[in-house]
Amino acid sequence: MPSQVSIHPALDGGVKKGQENFDGGTLVCACTDRAVKVAIKGTIAHNHACGCTKCWKPKGAAFSVVAVTPHESVTVLENGDKLHVVDPDALIQRHACKACGVHMYGPVEREHAFKGLDFVHPERFQEGGWPEPTFAAFVSSIIESGTPPSAMAGVRGRLNELGLTPYDCLNPTLMDVIATWVAKKTGTLKEA
Repeated sequence: MPSQVSIHPALDGGVKKGQENFDGGTLVCACTDRAVKVAIKGTIAHNHACGCTKCWKPKGAAFSVVAVTPHESVTVLENGDKLHVVDPDALIQRHACKACGVHMYGPVEREHAFKGLDFVHPERFQEGGWPEPTFAAFVSSIIESGTPPSAMAGVRGRLNELGLTPYDCLNPTLMDVIATWVAKKTGTLKEA
């Protein structure tokens, strides 16, 4: 029997497999008047549940659902005048709707292994079939948002039930990407 621990509204009923041929769509904020719309051309990658305190989460959600796409795949279609950068000092420049607060896209523009990628919240696609989350990152960070440490075993258990291996950082593949980038930048690694 599944646990009653709530992770995210799009995941609590079970992780739904995405379409193999998903080719992007339109992200829409939560406004009923002049909704911000952002086109994503092509698919998304590294979709995951994120427990960090910076990502946008629907009301009551412990985790966000977030993925990446190349920056050149992102185009603001409508009502871009409603967007603002949440934290100009952050690595991810999260562009959020000033009215409803939904983060629409977040480019990484400074020198980093993820430079050239934009972070997006796929549950905001008006189209279904987006690739499903495959892991959970920054799980212990939900304590910083108010989750009692005593609840963490239940949270990790529920993530495992959903097939989202919990990590207290990123998954091993993405941590390898970051470490490789650093090693090349410092010269300790010549070839990958």
